Amino acid sequence: MDRTVIAYVIYLIVSIGLTIWVARTLSRNGRIFLADVLQGNEKLAEAVNHLLVVGFYLVNLGFVALYLSGDGTIDDTRGIFEALSTKVGVVLLVLGVMHLANVYVLNKIRRRGIMEREQVPPVAPQDWVGA
Repeated sequence: MDRTVIAYVIYLIVSIGLTIWVARTLSRNGRIFLADVLQGNEKLAEAVNHLLVVGFYLVNLGFVALYLSGDGTIDDTRGIFEALSTKVGVVLLVLGVMHLANVYVLNKIRRRGIMEREQVPPVAPQDWVGA
């Protein structure tokens, strides 16, 4: 088997495995955060969480597929490691950027919700004041 094909197979296995692991971790731990952002609406939080995970898979697996093609043939074992380190490193950076973007957007939504809750008077008016 050609070394380039071996590098491609290893790259796909590692990249897809990392994408699945990150998506599951974000989904499991993000569920609580989403419930807070959406003011305890569990059904909506679950639906948004699922949509975010699907979008995460689509973007990252699409990137992994597009980034699969190599610059040339790999001649030796050292070339396999060099190609894999570059490709997997870029995939990890993309996964990290996607994670930070998700957290940033959700945090903005959460802050807006907190500000809206603070605008409601803590106690309802109890009496009228005469002029």
